[in-house]
Amino acid sequence: MKERTWSRFGALWSLLAFTPLAGCVAGGAPSYTLFGAYFPFWLLSAVTGVAGALVAHRAFVATGWVREVPYQLSVCTAIGIVVGVLVWLCGTGQL
Repeated sequence: MKERTWSRFGALWSLLAFTPLAGCVAGGAPSYTLFGAYFPFWLLSAVTGVAGALVAHRAFVATGWVREVPYQLSVCTAIGIVVGVLVWLCGTGQL
């Protein structure tokens, strides 16, 4: 009797655990071919955001704004997030 309860619970649990993955099949995940392999577009957006944050920091250092702008980590992180989100929106056609 105990085995049947656990097997039903296990089946229900696995069904609930894998239900969110069904959304990946419906619309297809946006992916692009880079260097002969498929990469998810969120990864490309994240890397672009990090690069945007680094460029912003270098621009602050080059112009001398490092002394003027407080909370450099927060400012550069926000710039990187904005760049990454803009790349995502432009790349998926939602902008």
